[in-house]
Amino acid sequence: MTCKEAESLVMPYIRNELTDEELTEFLAHMESCPGCRDELETYFTVEVGIRQLDSETGNYNIKGALEAAIEQSRQRIQAIRLIKVIRYAVTTLSIMALIVTILLQCRIWMQQGLL
Repeated sequence: MTCKEAESLVMPYIRNELTDEELTEFLAHMESCPGCRDELETYFTVEVGIRQLDSETGNYNIKGALEAAIEQSRQRIQAIRLIKVIRYAVTTLSIMALIVTILLQCRIWMQQGLL
């Protein structure tokens, strides 16, 4: 992902509008590019600061809120990867069970002289 692409995804990231693939690439880029990370911090500070002023929550630890949001995004990505691995494992086991069932049925038919 280029810096220009990452910068165009800053506001969608802050508003939780990124797809899982975009989120993965965006976070990887933010970890490796200090300039884009600064851009994210600036936009996040403005956006969250305005929201907090409007809601009068009184919580002004915006840098901590950014770190929490990034950590939550990382956990989301890890959960998605885990779900994909589990889905692949279940699919593989299901196919293997089907193959074994077919082979056992063929064996039964051969013993009965039907094949």
